[in-house]
Amino acid sequence: MNEGLHSSSHDSDGASAGQGLWQACAEQLAQDLPEQQFNTWIKPLVAQVAPDFSKVTLLVANRFKLDWIRAQYAGRISALLEGLYGQPVTLELALAQRESVVRTYVRPTAPDTPATGDAPSAHPTADEAPAGAFRTRLNPALTFETLVEGTANRMARSAAMHVAGSPGHLYNPLFIYGGVGLGKTHLVHAVGNKLLQDRPDAKVLYIHAEQFVSDVVKSYQRRTFDDFKERYHSLDLLLIDDVQFFANKDRTQEEFFNAFEALLAKKSHIVMTSDTYPKGLANIHERLVSRFDSGLTVAIEPPELEMRVAILINKARAEGSEMPEEVAFFVAKNVRSNVRELEGALRKILAYSRFNQKEVSIQLAREALRDLLSIQNRQISVENIQKTVADYYKIKVADMYSKKRPASIARPRQIAMYLAKELTQKSLPEIGELFGGRDHTTVLHAVRKIGAERQQLTELNQQLHVLEQTLKG
Repeated sequence: MNEGLHSSSHDSDGASAGQGLWQACAEQLAQDLPEQQFNTWIKPLVAQVAPDFSKVTLLVANRFKLDWIRAQYAGRISALLEGLYGQPVTLELALAQRESVVRTYVRPTAPDTPATGDAPSAHPTADEAPAGAFRTRLNPALTFETLVEGTANRMARSAAMHVAGSPGHLYNPLFIYGGVGLGKTHLVHAVGNKLLQDRPDAKVLYIHAEQFVSDVVKSYQRRTFDDFKERYHSLDLLLIDDVQFFANKDRTQEEFFNAFEALLAKKSHIVMTSDTYPKGLANIHERLVSRFDSGLTVAIEPPELEMRVAILINKARAEGSEMPEEVAFFVAKNVRSNVRELEGALRKILAYSRFNQKEVSIQLAREALRDLLSIQNRQISVENIQKTVADYYKIKVADMYSKKRPASIARPRQIAMYLAKELTQKSLPEIGELFGGRDHTTVLHAVRKIGAERQQLTELNQQLHVLEQTLKG
């Protein structure tokens, strides 16, 4: 049991400690769940925690959300609360407006059903906004000022700022792609917030692609296509996340194509994000892909070390805590893939610090992240990288150490050296030794060459992305 948490239930600060229990649970869910799911279902919940931690009541906005949370998340939340507290915790759900308890949940004996995120969208559509108002769905906290800049996002940020300052002209559409948790959503919100700051009367809408799909379905069900077209075709700026979700949805693609053409014809701007570059999208109509690719396509890469350090320090400060630079460097060296994982690591460290009433230090960070660090140490080694790259490019693992120099072998070998530098703690001489006793300058040349080409060659960037995701499990 967590002794610090348990003993605090007997002191005068029990209420804040209770909120600490729920906050730690929510922070773990934020790390485990896709951002869209967490923001829709978990973030709005209000927790009431009994003074002795025996019961947690979650207040839910409406019956629809309550039923979905009961079916998809209650078991997981119960298990997390019990794990954090060290003893059984009764979980209840209640409708916030009536505060009438609907059902009691205890930890199930069978594993709970993993959440799929396939529920109907809980976000109201633009036509459900109050009369006379236009819902932008923008998050005002996501601005250019709160986005940490680095080489990984500099080109995308520059293009986005240009669009925000001069919409309807260059870079239309702007297509931003990259892996999960790299800041694509932050960037599109920043565009919308900047434009509204300069032009408060502009019609701006941010939506996730799933919401557009939902709106198309509703317009067919209700026969309200004129309203649908009026809403989407009249925008000054459309910001749409994760267009890969349009795959295999022919009617949605048809309607988005029509909206796309209408907006471009009236010099409105479109900014889209995706997990892959336009021509890499599967099951999307070719004429739509060609439109996606007709403006400017830019990638956001995983953040480099210095950028990761800055992100950690800034986000800790935003949480009201100070993270020493040496701790930020320790975390940044061990969490490399994306901003979301960095945020998850930061939440774990801050929660661990609060519960144990200890200052943030490298040792505390090591303890808080021990599960993450053990997984990384187990999975990512130079030998594992060599085998994975050799399998991917269909060469022998022995070719990684050999003196053979044909391009079909030298190129994968350089890629493996680059990944070894990016994903492990090995020094250049150590990596060179593991590649058949090569000099560290050879490794440095490979790292710089592949790193530079990654910025230029879309196909190489995608290959590296696949290899990184494979190695990280």
